[in-house]
Amino acid sequence: MARKKKQDDGGALGGWLSTFADLMNLLLCFFVLLFASSSVDEAKFDEIAASFSSTFSIFSAGSTAIGDGILISNGVSQLNELDEYINSTGAMAENDMDAQAFDPEQSELESDIENVEAAKLAESESLAEQIEEALSENNIEDKVDVDFNSQYVQLTLKGAILFKSGSADISESIVPTLTKVGMILEKYAHYEIEIEGHTDNVPEHSKNFANNDELSSARALSVFYFFLENTNLDPATMKHTGRGEYLPIADNSTSEGRDLNRRVEIKIYHELSNY
Repeated sequence: MARKKKQDDGGALGGWLSTFADLMNLLLCFFVLLFASSSVDEAKFDEIAASFSSTFSIFSAGSTAIGDGILISNGVSQLNELDEYINSTGAMAENDMDAQAFDPEQSELESDIENVEAAKLAESESLAEQIEEALSENNIEDKVDVDFNSQYVQLTLKGAILFKSGSADISESIVPTLTKVGMILEKYAHYEIEIEGHTDNVPEHSKNFANNDELSSARALSVFYFFLENTNLDPATMKHTGRGEYLPIADNSTSEGRDLNRRVEIKIYHELSNY
């Protein structure tokens, strides 16, 4: 019978190589894992690498690790230079941020915006003075409040003298005053005019209006129709909105405050407004 050839197991040397190979694989996996979990600032790394390459002659094929000459002295010198470079890089970044903070173009833009706002406010103030003078000439300055901001001049009429409680019908007693207001508005018919109705926070439940939103909208619409019928104002330049109880100007817990909150506001947007 033919004898089977005995396989060579490599002896003790073969077992050592297997263990060593396993160890190397484990180390490789360990460092791959570390590398995969780390994050590198590529921009910073490129800057340092470029500095090393030009100053210390490293990261180039065939270059030395630190430089020619005495290892320790050159190494310490170059490490000091590296520290100075990193500090200077930080200072440069801070200088860039300071330059952005004091950007002349940005400063000029902000100055232009401030000048535009000042011009708008001056235009509104001039318009408000003209309207106040007209109200005084018509003896209705005590029935109409005038206010303004950079966007518009606002005329406020108390709802208590315009409408009866829960109603959107204009009271007969206020018709002469409202007619004079309309005549004043005709001088500014080329501007955009917005009529806003406001109420207090007392719930409105009636057969005509389900809530204060509907009531405020109906009151603004009543004033809008009154101007259309009694003035030469162009409906294309007029707008009416109901703001309900959501923009009070006084405390709704008192009767005086509720009277002030029941109001109609007429806003006149001049030619510099962002309407």
